[in-house]
Amino acid sequence: MMRTVTVVGASLAGLHAARGLRDQGYDGRLVIVGEERHRPYDRPPLSKAFLTGEGPTGDGGPDGGLGPLALTDPEDEAELDAEWLLGVRADRLDPRAGTVGLADGRTLRTDGVVIATGAAPRTLRAAAPPGVHTLRTLDDARRLRAGLRAGAERVVVIGAGFIGAEVASSCAALGLDVTVVEAAPLPLVPQLGERMARACAALHAAHGVTLLCGTGVATLRGTHRVTGVELADGRVLPADVVVVGVGVRPVTGWLEGSGLALDDGVLCDEGCATALPSVVAVGDVARLALPGTGRTVRAEHWTSAAEQGAVAARNLLAGATVQPFGALPYFWSDQYGARIQFAGRREPGDTVRIAEGDPDAGAGPGGGFLAVYERDAIPTAVLAVNRPKPFTRLRRELARAPRLAAR
Repeated sequence: MMRTVTVVGASLAGLHAARGLRDQGYDGRLVIVGEERHRPYDRPPLSKAFLTGEGPTGDGGPDGGLGPLALTDPEDEAELDAEWLLGVRADRLDPRAGTVGLADGRTLRTDGVVIATGAAPRTLRAAAPPGVHTLRTLDDARRLRAGLRAGAERVVVIGAGFIGAEVASSCAALGLDVTVVEAAPLPLVPQLGERMARACAALHAAHGVTLLCGTGVATLRGTHRVTGVELADGRVLPADVVVVGVGVRPVTGWLEGSGLALDDGVLCDEGCATALPSVVAVGDVARLALPGTGRTVRAEHWTSAAEQGAVAARNLLAGATVQPFGALPYFWSDQYGARIQFAGRREPGDTVRIAEGDPDAGAGPGGGFLAVYERDAIPTAVLAVNRPKPFTRLRRELARAPRLAAR
């Protein structure tokens, strides 16, 4: 019988796991530990409307409140009936003793643990002078927004993944001179395949943003303030602000020595359960088994973080995996006024069929396209640029269809 459950990570995934526990009848003590001082908030706007000032500001008042970004309100929190320990980091887990240790010296006794510590941005090896930013948290976004408004004219974004592309789009909307540097020959190829990645990458040039692929960063110039980015090929890009978006790493250091299996995340079965009794993991930190493939996968997307919580909560309370997490992978990105949506699992060798529009025609007013990935003539994934209605229909069809095992 679980008298206390501790959710480590006051994140979207952690919040949904906590809600899942209450929804499934858990009425014991519920503790939510968060390294940030904020209650859970919505992260997607941070790289978009938050930076441009066209959406939620995250400034709820003189106390620095979350405002419209908040994922809870007083009524929600009353129903959740949780103890919030914010602004403190968990630094150890002892499953045998049934304790979670905190960096401030406190020790929490607990019968069940939900690991929802998410991921942290990767950084460059070179020392970073002031003016170099990563973007993950609300406080990161506030610092970046202030830097962009402090007379910046030239921005270099390192990394052309979704975060990098969204930040570049926001900076372009502010009228700044933007260059994106990507080490790979083309961004997003693993997710989209070469042809579709090329079509999405074309959005940068279509909106006046320079995209430089196939070169890395040698060093960052500047002492008291960043002044430029020196590339591996010797070129130097002047910069007033630099944003590093070269991926994330799951936050698992605090779990060393716990007995949990760690491999670029917390290894779980198909239901978010770890090999340790009464410990589950959700969100960016969880690496789930894909049944029938012998593979594991970590999903760094909003939808997975939101949907895994209820499944993990049920399996935690049951003491075993009674429900797998079978939701179809889905993500979206807003760039340069275009909505990019993707659902399913593309594998190398899948073919692409253009169902609507023309990927080579751009994504301006009335533009965009709908692409279906297929294997042996069976749909495996769908990509849309500015085609929300047909995308939603195909996404539902994919979710209902029997899953095609990856080769």
